[in-house]
Amino acid sequence: MRICAGGLLVRGSRILLARRSDDRTFYPGVWDVLGGHCEGDETPVQTLIRELEEEVGVKASAFEPIAVLGEPDPARHGEGRYHIFLVTAWDGGEPRLRCSEHSDLRWLDVSEALALPLAHPDYPDLFRTVLGGNSEPTGG
Repeated sequence: MRICAGGLLVRGSRILLARRSDDRTFYPGVWDVLGGHCEGDETPVQTLIRELEEEVGVKASAFEPIAVLGEPDPARHGEGRYHIFLVTAWDGGEPRLRCSEHSDLRWLDVSEALALPLAHPDYPDLFRTVLGGNSEPTGG
């Protein structure tokens, strides 16, 4: 089974999401939390810290587990578990893209995030739980 860890960085009433590059094997072109696959004997916490440093140049300093999500398409991608952490503090300054895994990085409020194509069907409920907010995207 594939084990992954992801960080939902929060600043005030906004979350940081990244658009997966179009050439990614898993869920190309959709918006996702930052993170990746556990390597070797890594724990999800170790993976979270490594992936945030690799992907956006920050080191998580305050975080807590908030969900373990299943793979939404196991027939296509195999079984997987996604350990999601709420990250409320980090060192290293403003997060910035450092690799080609993502093509965009944005701070979003709940309604902005819900208007995007998301990598996991459970993200809307997770985002609303973390930040509160409306159940439907707004705008026009």
